[in-house]
Amino acid sequence: MHKGKSITMKHLLIDGNKCIGLQFSTDRVIQALVEKLPNLGWSETFGMHHIPNNKNNISLIFKMFRGEAWINGNFFFAERVLNNDNADIDVEWFRKRKLEDGFRPCPEEYLLKLELKRYSNNTVKAYVNCFEAFINYYGHLNPIDINENEIRSYLQKLVQEGKSSSYINQAINSIKFFYEMVHGMPNRFYTIERPRKETRLPKVLSKQEVMAVIENTNNIKHKCIVALLYSSGLRRNELLNLKVTDIDSKRMMVGIRQAKGNKDRYTVLSNGLLEDLKTYYREYRPKEFLFEGANGGKYSSTSVLNIIGSAAKRYGIKRKVSPHMLRHSFATHLLENGTDIRHIQLLLGHNSTKTTEIYTHVANRSFMNIKDLLT
Repeated sequence: MHKGKSITMKHLLIDGNKCIGLQFSTDRVIQALVEKLPNLGWSETFGMHHIPNNKNNISLIFKMFRGEAWINGNFFFAERVLNNDNADIDVEWFRKRKLEDGFRPCPEEYLLKLELKRYSNNTVKAYVNCFEAFINYYGHLNPIDINENEIRSYLQKLVQEGKSSSYINQAINSIKFFYEMVHGMPNRFYTIERPRKETRLPKVLSKQEVMAVIENTNNIKHKCIVALLYSSGLRRNELLNLKVTDIDSKRMMVGIRQAKGNKDRYTVLSNGLLEDLKTYYREYRPKEFLFEGANGGKYSSTSVLNIIGSAAKRYGIKRKVSPHMLRHSFATHLLENGTDIRHIQLLLGHNSTKTTEIYTHVANRSFMNIKDLLT
């Protein structure tokens, strides 16, 4: 092997296609071999050649350059796509938006890594917004040169501004993502203290209020949406991602695919809801997703929010009612009915019962055996 010659393999996303980027110093022999690779392309954006990412091409690269150059695959094989089945994320909005003069946008390499990892759109938006706030605070510095003390100073500023613990944790995660995932600096900032998580009790509705919200919807589609959120304990995105085939009427289960944390799970399907779902299906005939928009495709997240808010308002509930409040109510009512907390944990998709235990603080069963001091 010729001393000093190396080729670094990189994950690239070119026009929505996964590619293998080939990064190397100028060398006539290596260049000549690269040009023999199939379906070779060149990216001006990344400044490197690329070929389609598949097993045959990976094997071919190692075979082609054996004895000529060392293949550095450390980055490539460490960068596992988190969730290949997630819905396509949309980062084009970040690339195409109009920016104010002097504003530093998120680096392209950061956006690319988020695409490759296939985080959810909500996570992508949170990471980009937090990281852009960080690099614009240190606008005079190259992000790669910002040290740990400067990061601590920035986080202290967020605390002084009264930012929530949740926001500060997101800021830390977005910063760590840049240094550790984008630039391969593992554990560089793990010594940064995270704020203590605020303990907020979940807001729940009574069983009577939930049933009233369901009955005050406008049509069978809206009724099924609200009833399924509650009776199966779904997150809003889980509901929107449901396919028609995820409803298992024989086993009375709902299949949740690649939910939060990229986990599959099953939850319960209500007997009372099944007949409504059949009526809804006969009337609307959804093609792919269980709930689709007027022109097909996935139903709008905002529409779900509006459906619940309007139904709650018609019944006379003064509080703001959200989809997640229905999920909280599902867990709380199960606990009040005597369901084992471990079963509730599985239905909700929690990693630990510690997360689920928060509902013990709002379930009225917890207070039923306490003696009334005024009687």
